[in-house]
Amino acid sequence: MKKTILIIDDEPDICQSMSDIFSDEGYNVMTAGDGNEALEKLEKETPDLIFLDIWLPDSDGLKLLPGLKQEHPQVPVIMISGHGTIETAVQATKLGAFDFIEKPLSLDKLVITASNALTISRLREENVRLKKKYNENRLIGECRPILQLREQIRIIAPTDGWVLIVGENGTGKEMVAREIHRLSNRQNGPFIDVNCAAIPDNLIESELFGYEKGAFTGADRRQKGKFELSDQGTIFLDEIGDMSLNTQAKILRVLQEKTLSRLGNSKPIPIDVRIIAATNKDLEEEIKTGNFRQDLYFRLNVLPIQVPALRDRREDIPLLCETFMTNYYNNHGGTYRHLSPEVITRLKEYNWPGNVRELKNLMERLSIMCTTELIQIDDLPPYLRDLKESGRGKAEAHQWSDFLESNSFNDVTKAFEKLYISDKLLKNDWNISKTANLIGMTRRNLHRKINALDISQPDL
Repeated sequence: MKKTILIIDDEPDICQSMSDIFSDEGYNVMTAGDGNEALEKLEKETPDLIFLDIWLPDSDGLKLLPGLKQEHPQVPVIMISGHGTIETAVQATKLGAFDFIEKPLSLDKLVITASNALTISRLREENVRLKKKYNENRLIGECRPILQLREQIRIIAPTDGWVLIVGENGTGKEMVAREIHRLSNRQNGPFIDVNCAAIPDNLIESELFGYEKGAFTGADRRQKGKFELSDQGTIFLDEIGDMSLNTQAKILRVLQEKTLSRLGNSKPIPIDVRIIAATNKDLEEEIKTGNFRQDLYFRLNVLPIQVPALRDRREDIPLLCETFMTNYYNNHGGTYRHLSPEVITRLKEYNWPGNVRELKNLMERLSIMCTTELIQIDDLPPYLRDLKESGRGKAEAHQWSDFLESNSFNDVTKAFEKLYISDKLLKNDWNISKTANLIGMTRRNLHRKINALDISQPDL
């Protein structure tokens, strides 16, 4: 996309010369002969760079400069003058000018200075964007489990040891992996994330190891795999517990030999990559049932990290809510919402099967749907307005008492089945196939149970 330059100068010849040279360089150019005309044009369009003459018919460029920087702080301003002094240049810089160029103007210097100003402006914007992204994705919390987690990350990150992150869905396992990479010696290398559960088993080998042209039908070009792309960096294998035994064996071989071969080519390719894996499953139990290789588990579990569930860090909920609402407001505008003390109390009582991800989604929903600045209990979804009826949160403990008071064994059995299946569905983001596989049931039978027990997906 073309950058736009605004030239503010009362000399038509200079405006024309500058306009010609910058147009030839590929910029869009606007010109203004005085301060008022410039302000009118700035109301209609914000340029990427401004050239401002000090002497104007209706104003002083140095007096105009502070207002321009206040209204458009991200736009660099380059001062130009035929009557410049060192004192004037210093004053212009103090007022926010990027640079000061004296007349007669050198066209080469104009182009170089403009390019430098735009490059620095772009880098500043990128820095702000990256800081904002980091702030939105950092580990939020001040409770003991989070402080301990941060300390673990601080110790683990500078090493090259392989990491196994364990935690429920929605706790922030990927965030932990990214933080380890950010603080590691590989921070300037790539961070490649792979969701092992999302890639079909017949495609995962080509995704991970790449392939040569003609390796299979449709392979019309050479393609590097995720491992090769992460060379000199970090590869994050998320949901590794869902990977097939066949793929696990191939992963193990890559980890042992530190080489790989693309499909269609037996030539080994050396790789230097740090492995961070994550799972929401108990891999030791998966080993007992024959679903996970013990040798791969020992390879990965060099530096284990447990990410706490949100119900184990309830004291962080107010801070998390404030952060999520602030991020939403900063990104989308509108009205900034506040939570009433009663709402905060209710959120602390809830059990959060979807963990931090569920809380973040709720804050976004409330930011969009609520019409008042202060969010009250009545603004919450039904399952939060009455925790006991929904059978979740602290009311869950009371519900067990209700089950046991029943005279019917059949009623107790149904109640337990409903609670158990609901919990597993929530932990697997209502993925029917994944849940059925987890609890040892066919997809069809799980659907029948859901209908028979009247289990409905919560409106998050």
